[in-house]
Amino acid sequence: MNSIFDYNSAINRRQFFRKNGTGLGVAALSSLLARSGMGAAEPAAPDLSRLQHFAPKAKRAIYISLIGAPSQIDLFDYKPELQKRFKEDLKDYLAKQGERLTGMTSGQAAFPLAPSIFKFQQHGQSGAWVSELLPWTAKMVDDLCIIKSMHTEAINHEPANQLVYTGSMQAGKASMGSWLSYGLGSMNDDLPTFVVLHATHSSPYANVQAISARLWGAGFLPGKHAGVAFRSKGDPVLYLKDSPGVSRDLRRSMLDGLNALNQRSYEAIGDPNIQTRIQQYEMAFRMQASVPELADMSDEPEHIHELYGQDSKDRGTFANSALMARRLLERGTRFVQIFHRGWDQHGNLPRDLRSQCGDVDQGCYGLIQDLKQRGMLEDTLVVWGGEFGRTVYCQGALSETNYGRDHHPRCFSLWMAGGGVKGGQVYGETDDMSYNITQNPVHIRDLHATILNQLGLDHQRLSYKFQGLDQRLTGVVPAKVVNDILA
Repeated sequence: MNSIFDYNSAINRRQFFRKNGTGLGVAALSSLLARSGMGAAEPAAPDLSRLQHFAPKAKRAIYISLIGAPSQIDLFDYKPELQKRFKEDLKDYLAKQGERLTGMTSGQAAFPLAPSIFKFQQHGQSGAWVSELLPWTAKMVDDLCIIKSMHTEAINHEPANQLVYTGSMQAGKASMGSWLSYGLGSMNDDLPTFVVLHATHSSPYANVQAISARLWGAGFLPGKHAGVAFRSKGDPVLYLKDSPGVSRDLRRSMLDGLNALNQRSYEAIGDPNIQTRIQQYEMAFRMQASVPELADMSDEPEHIHELYGQDSKDRGTFANSALMARRLLERGTRFVQIFHRGWDQHGNLPRDLRSQCGDVDQGCYGLIQDLKQRGMLEDTLVVWGGEFGRTVYCQGALSETNYGRDHHPRCFSLWMAGGGVKGGQVYGETDDMSYNITQNPVHIRDLHATILNQLGLDHQRLSYKFQGLDQRLTGVVPAKVVNDILA
């Protein structure tokens, strides 16, 4: 008989090496199940530094991902001299730059220069120029390192986002949060190591870019390191409540039986995804108790809501997501990524950018100040930014009060705070057109290397063998830690 069991049990070279790891797998599983009530009196201490290469400055991180690409020239990269050149045709200038243009503007007959219509002022001891669109951010510039010299190769959203959040424009790579989960391990057995929050936006006209789970997926890493996306409406995670008539004891018994069956399958087949499945069942069981408490913000005092803004009381808003991120971090979640979409202003930028900034500005301020007052900012790294910049020329029709901007990979701005990053500084510079970097360029891979460094990980040593290659977040292209911005 050539039964499916006989087929699955057949030993080949690959299965032989897989089976040799079963003993370790069983040991790990028994440890996991012990914490859920199968014999251990005390829970195992969380592993805080599985693969850390040196002492970290940060234990945890938040990445505020503004999908669509905020316009640096309207927010941080102040270019007052451009007011004198309003509507100047940049066609000859662009030809000399040799920059490829997107299909949305490459066919334009003219490329009129569009200076920002927004007022800028200097703030803080650093004298950082900040747009009137970000009044709350302006109050905390001495907590921030504003990098004006970011650059990338990607010119369209999907590959650009994949590069920012997975280190590669090719699909199938592990996300940054998954690398941190893999390298650092968990600080709380009852919550995911990597959580994704999707904040809503308020503009009815915003051009909302689609994003996929690839941006928080585990890729070639074990599936347990993938980000767990919390929903912005209803229960944060589906099926948090047991079905009517099913008690916790019965659920525990059912899960133990299922785990035993899965373990038998693992011993017969040797597929590591089976152990990932067991671990996910166990995490889901524990989250049924931990997530409702996390999501219940009734214990937050009124002054905290005033700090983040009254929107923080409304599920799914950016301010609520920022507050949720703080609650996750203080409960031991290692990495939280907040996605806020709608930053792709190809037209009507003055209207839509104002709305987008209004969504996030006070929430970001509240988050940084809340972390500071709790003593958490010094070991929490916060990053705010998009996937590329916007053009100095207008896409479509230009008037004195309205314009749009196309994608621009050669320079853009983001900010970092906490986690050993030196606040109160502006790093990097661009030319008079906010087109090319003139000082201290920082590539996306340099940003990745710096984030890993602050969390105690060497980007050249943090690797995972896959398809015969030592895969890394920063890939094989040279990347460097931006030491100039570190405290």
